[in-house]
Amino acid sequence: MKLPSLLLFSAAGMFAGEPPVSPDTLVGEIVARHPELAFYEAEIEAARAGRRLAGIPADPEISLELGRKSVRASAGVLAGEGTAWSVSLAQTFEWPGRLALRKAIANRDVALAELGLARFKAALVARARTLACGLAAEEEKAAAVREVADRFAALKEVFLAREPAGVTPLLATRVIEAQELALQRRATAAALALQAALVELNQLRGAPVDAPLRVAALQLKFSAAPAFDVLLAAARENHFEFRARKLELEQQGFAVQLARHERRPSFTVSPFYSREGGNEQQTILGLGLSVPLPVTPRTRGAADLAEARRQQAATAVLVAEREMERGVIAAAQAFAAKTAEAVRWAPDSVRKFREAAALADRHYRLGAVPLATYVELQSAYLEATEALLDTQREALDAGQQLHLLTGLDFVAVEVKP
Repeated sequence: MKLPSLLLFSAAGMFAGEPPVSPDTLVGEIVARHPELAFYEAEIEAARAGRRLAGIPADPEISLELGRKSVRASAGVLAGEGTAWSVSLAQTFEWPGRLALRKAIANRDVALAELGLARFKAALVARARTLACGLAAEEEKAAAVREVADRFAALKEVFLAREPAGVTPLLATRVIEAQELALQRRATAAALALQAALVELNQLRGAPVDAPLRVAALQLKFSAAPAFDVLLAAARENHFEFRARKLELEQQGFAVQLARHERRPSFTVSPFYSREGGNEQQTILGLGLSVPLPVTPRTRGAADLAEARRQQAATAVLVAEREMERGVIAAAQAFAAKTAEAVRWAPDSVRKFREAAALADRHYRLGAVPLATYVELQSAYLEATEALLDTQREALDAGQQLHLLTGLDFVAVEVKP
């Protein structure tokens, strides 16, 4: 048995004994089990930990000094000796508002981390739904190719079992053999596409790559998307990349304020206590104050750097907005074109082509249909099946992309088992 047939039979056996799973159930399983979600959840926890640290002032510092003191008279005679020690506690104080700015920057880090998780989940749902529907489509394609390939294989066996009486039967045999070879190639491609979709779905849901899976039969129903202005307005509020760039701009604005605020240096207050022994006891209690001297342009340079970063963030927002608008319009146009193409197909178009191909097979064996008509009908059945399924898949991809870009809660594609 040839390799394409082995692949097709293997796929058929893999799916035959499995109960069908609805796409919504499969999507929910993937979202619940996908291991990469833990990365984004850990990123949120790290950002929250950074926010807690941003609102905490610096820890105080304690220092202890211990030594030996000797007192000698002018003649060099030892007048006394004893222990000398001192202890001090230093606390650095920030000017009012500085901790609040740092916490505001940390809050934007948390928002960016949460946005990253939401973006990954939305992309994962879209990819899972596309793969689930694609698996059902690839299975239907493989079944159609297998059906037609079996017909040509059976006809070839019939022709080869008898001696060709003349040129016409010989040429008919060669036509059948050529069609079978072409179908074997299409069968290989269909089986490999089916296996690739199955492997990716199993990886997404955390199952073994060779785990059997069968998606329930689907009927796709497409509804019109809103107008361009509605889509663009929604995208400005919900587009993940655009929202991330706006959050980064806000964060850089706070960073500029913080850099300017830090031109006024923080100060350190350090109360201390010391005691010295010797020929007499000395005790000192005092309060120290230390302030950095801004003699270098370091603080001004930090403010200029933060302002440059803010300008870059503002430019990134404009670029992201243009890319968002271009992506939304392109996705909306693609969705409208593909849905318009899909609705031109009658619901029973594929069934009619399948019945016509089966009818041609029966009547060709009876001699009532010429070979050219038989071959044309078998090819038309396969091409119509592939064209309809590919059009529906492309419309589904465009609808999922449009939903991902705009975040609108409308059903662009209804999936009904």
